[in-house]
Amino acid sequence: MELEKGVETRGVNEEKWVHDSSVDHKGRVPLRASTGAWKASLFIIAIEFSERLSYFGIATSLIIYLSKVMHQDLKTAARSVNYWGGVTTLMPLFGGFLADAYWGRFTTVFVSSVVYLLGLILLTMSAFVPSLKVCEAAVCPKPRKVHEVVFFLAIYLISVGTGGHKPSLESFGADQFDENHDEERKKKMSYFNWWNFGLCCGLLFGVTVVVYVQDHVGWGAGDIILTAVMALSLAIFIIGRPFYRYQVPTGSPLTPMLQVLVAAIRNRNLPYPSNPAELYEVPKSRTDKGRLLCHTESLKFLDKATIVKDRETGAENQNPWRLATVTKVEEMKLILNLIPIWLAMLPFGISVAQTATFFIKQGTTLDRSIGNGFQIPPASVYALAAIGMIVSVTIYEKILVPVLRRATGNERGIKILQRIGVGMLFSISTMVVSALVERKRLGVVAKDPVKGSLSMSVFWLAPQFIIIGVGDAFTLVGLQEYFYDQVPDSMRSLGIAFYLSVIGAANFLSSLLITAVDHVTEKTGKSWFGKDLNSSRLDNFYWLVAAMTAANFILYVFLARRYPYKNVQSSVAVADCYEDGLEGSMA
Repeated sequence: MELEKGVETRGVNEEKWVHDSSVDHKGRVPLRASTGAWKASLFIIAIEFSERLSYFGIATSLIIYLSKVMHQDLKTAARSVNYWGGVTTLMPLFGGFLADAYWGRFTTVFVSSVVYLLGLILLTMSAFVPSLKVCEAAVCPKPRKVHEVVFFLAIYLISVGTGGHKPSLESFGADQFDENHDEERKKKMSYFNWWNFGLCCGLLFGVTVVVYVQDHVGWGAGDIILTAVMALSLAIFIIGRPFYRYQVPTGSPLTPMLQVLVAAIRNRNLPYPSNPAELYEVPKSRTDKGRLLCHTESLKFLDKATIVKDRETGAENQNPWRLATVTKVEEMKLILNLIPIWLAMLPFGISVAQTATFFIKQGTTLDRSIGNGFQIPPASVYALAAIGMIVSVTIYEKILVPVLRRATGNERGIKILQRIGVGMLFSISTMVVSALVERKRLGVVAKDPVKGSLSMSVFWLAPQFIIIGVGDAFTLVGLQEYFYDQVPDSMRSLGIAFYLSVIGAANFLSSLLITAVDHVTEKTGKSWFGKDLNSSRLDNFYWLVAAMTAANFILYVFLARRYPYKNVQSSVAVADCYEDGLEGSMA
């Protein structure tokens, strides 16, 4: 009876407290009822709504601003947007590293939000302070140096702020769910869908309300809105502090990986044990530093690092540069296995990069009037992509996932990489449709060069924006989940940064591709990129991107079919690891 009572008491305590290595805002073991889960993550999703409203209020109008206000031509403006987008989505690698290794996610979000806010304040000043404001084209055909310096300093401060804000905030939100708790684990599977729902709602308001104010009231008025929203976002984040669960930073994640590599090289001549269970691992009952991973057969040369050379000394007393645990070796394998998938996503990222540049620019050449002379701002067309994603995420979460769970027996419905692959098919379709629409638009211009394509409604662009939005509901959400889930637990901010770096690197590659295509086509006759859209051949460029993405999809399928998912120990019995593992740490 006493034994049964003790077991019952322990079960109640385990339900009451969260034992996933997280702490509350006072550094104590978190109380499950008053911290984490949706009560905390809804705060964080609300902050993401505010931040994305600010970001897309700038990003989608940037090519228009550079063309109209900074007087840049089409090629230069597109490259400037791609460079800024590339820096903005590569900076998270640095911010994610700081969050995981030293600062923690809460502190990183707070500091980066302050930097972000400073960038917005400077951007607002550049619209109102006479000495910083860009002069009209009639006064100076090119902006003065001080104007360019202030403007680009402002938007790159926003890049730096996003670099810490984006990876840390998203992973911080996912940290609010205990993966060892059945109910919270299922909620966590929905988290990335609702995160992107909030993100797209922010995007929708950014490219409609804010962009309308920019277009009809003035750039400065839009900047005031963005600054106020970001300040409110920071206040909300601080208010939610008592409800959050915090993961304590564990130091540089690069050191353990380097130790694994050195130990594997040092032990390269040692024979493999006949039983994989003899490879060195800390018993689960003696670790408080998170979950242990099961041994896998991939990248087997790294397993040499787990072979105990001197059993008399005691494995736990041996040099970590000579002996590593199975978990540390498997974490190294996780990172190496990510690289081929990351590379395979770059052509998809190139197709996404066109939505904020050429897709928006196309809208400026079409009839944007609705009803009694109301003009849709060119950047507001991006709202169609947000609507497509919001609707798709809702249908996926509420209808497809339950049906797929019953059909496949997988808690996620389908595997993460399968979800990403479905979205890639949509991205190929987007570029094909874009090429056909642009060919139609150029045909209208050829018939009436004076009026151009103003006889075409801007809603000719609706299919390509909606399709890319639907595809993003599969690919972008899937990538966020994949890079969060399939990295070591101590590197989850970096995991989100890896996802963002796909888009960042693709922006740079898009600029490089534009430069290369411009150089080649100019030599062979007429460049595909003229001074404006009507003298360009964007349809050919879209066909090229579609062909690249389609060819890459074949490679992606090959990699995805052979990908070894993360396999977490589900019990104290190590023997469980040598049975077939489930897909991912939450499936």
